[in-house]
Amino acid sequence: MNKIKLFLENFLVYGIGGVISKLVPLIMVPVITRLLPDSSYFGINDMINTIISFTSAFAVMGMYDGMYRLFFEKEDLEYKKDICSTALVFTLGVSAIVFLLMFILKDFLALVFLGDSQYYYLIYIAALITLIGATNSIISAPTRMQNKRKQYLVLNILSSILAYGLSIPLLLSGYFLIALPLATLTSSFLIEWLFGVLNRKWFSIKRINFLYLKQLLKIALPLFPNFLVYWVFNFCDRLMITNILGISATGIYSVGTKLGHASQLIYVAFAGGWQYFAFSTMKEENQVKTNSLVFEYLGIISFVVTMFVCAWSNWIYNMLFVGEYIDGYIVSPYLFLAPLLQMLFQIASNQFLIIKKTWPNLLILSIGAVANIMINIWLIPELGIEGAAIATLLGYVVSNIVCMTVLSKMKLMDVSKRFLIVVLLFAFYLFVWHMFLQKRYFLCTVFAILIMAEYGWLYKYDIMKLIKILKGVNAKEKV
Repeated sequence: MNKIKLFLENFLVYGIGGVISKLVPLIMVPVITRLLPDSSYFGINDMINTIISFTSAFAVMGMYDGMYRLFFEKEDLEYKKDICSTALVFTLGVSAIVFLLMFILKDFLALVFLGDSQYYYLIYIAALITLIGATNSIISAPTRMQNKRKQYLVLNILSSILAYGLSIPLLLSGYFLIALPLATLTSSFLIEWLFGVLNRKWFSIKRINFLYLKQLLKIALPLFPNFLVYWVFNFCDRLMITNILGISATGIYSVGTKLGHASQLIYVAFAGGWQYFAFSTMKEENQVKTNSLVFEYLGIISFVVTMFVCAWSNWIYNMLFVGEYIDGYIVSPYLFLAPLLQMLFQIASNQFLIIKKTWPNLLILSIGAVANIMINIWLIPELGIEGAAIATLLGYVVSNIVCMTVLSKMKLMDVSKRFLIVVLLFAFYLFVWHMFLQKRYFLCTVFAILIMAEYGWLYKYDIMKLIKILKGVNAKEKV
């Protein structure tokens, strides 16, 4: 009961904050697209984010997860401060090297990612964002690891509001290329400073411990390639679209990802509550059963919400966007589900991290990433941006299937047969939508409701049990 309460509290609190912070960019995207002359500008801005994501993987080097894992190893406060300090110094050093390399390779990066070396000055801004973002992830970590949810969420919501608030005047002044990245840079700097003030007692250069650094690297380095693989999943499609279809197609695809990114409302809630929940309960006897049930329940939630995204995506895009941007609706359902499949993979693969074996994550993710690239090569020329979205989704499907198969054989996950029925019903729905129902809102919605009712029947006892637990928790809190 306490575990369920712990998970739900984190999920709901981070969910509310996540909704607010993610609603800001969702609301602002239609505004931004109207302020830009054409989709190529939006594509360039999105590719800058692609560069930042790529370089940040090198700058952080998996240290955040290693720090998070070792933080809960002991209850000793001095030990925790040593871990935090050691992680920060290492990350600062690596991110500084990445920062310098980006300056040196500015022309090459601009040519590969932006299609023209004349945009080299945008790499300068991306380099600064990488440096600040990498260290910010470590500096903000103690707030999250202490489960100070309100502080963490307020500052991140503020970051999102600041970024878009600063970008609008720049766009109105005609600075179409630098407005968004420059606003992000300014916002990131301010938020890092605020987190630094809040968490200053956790960091000191005098607390560097090379023995702890070795332990951190033992966990972090095997995880580092995972982030590169995640980059392939989340951003390689944009790079391939830019080089196959052009930067304008990337702009339309990027707008299509924005409704897809609404799934971050669920993902942020999960991520915020999951790591604290997973590591704080990792030594309990029925941990495998609990983890498996969380996997199933969040899988059902993901499929249900995605079905309604399929039903309403075309209507939403016609309401929010004009011109060529409306075509982005076609990729939204696939890209809405993709981060949720990433979430499910992280729930399952966390079992490897708990037993301190991180290499299987890399191998399994790499299989999915290779599948993603191969399907992209096949489908982008055939289906355009929809092909890229399908490839991303199928890559995660492959990784999840392989991961669950391996963990089941290791007795580290135990997914029920009824969940297989859930998956098959959803796959059938997605196929029917793709073939016949993309613009038939009513029929698609009714179909989604029928399948959701079937899910409810399959899990009726779980739902009743959960309701009883929540009622019991509420009754105790009132007393």
